[in-house]
Amino acid sequence: MGENVANRVIGIIAEQAMLSAADISREDTLDSLGVDSLGLVEAVFAIEESFDIQVPFNANEPDNTSFDISSVGSIIKAVENLAKEAG
Repeated sequence: MGENVANRVIGIIAEQAMLSAADISREDTLDSLGVDSLGLVEAVFAIEESFDIQVPFNANEPDNTSFDISSVGSIIKAVENLAKEAG
C-alpha cells in the first residue's frame, strides 16, 4: 500500500502546485512547493475523494489539527494511517 499511497498523494500535491510529480520529494513543504491555503483545501478534498477517507482538517484552523501537513512525507504517513483505520 505504501508506494501506491505515496504516488497518489504526490500526484495530488503536484497537481495543486502545478509541478511534475518527479519534482516533489517527501521532504518538501507545501509552502516550498507554492501551494497556498486554497490549494491545501483542494488537496485535502482530492485526498479524501481519492482514498475514500475523512481527513480531520479544518481550513479555518489549519494549525489546530491532528493531520500533519508539515511536509509531503508527513501527509503521506497521515493518509496511510487514515486509510488503514478506514479498513
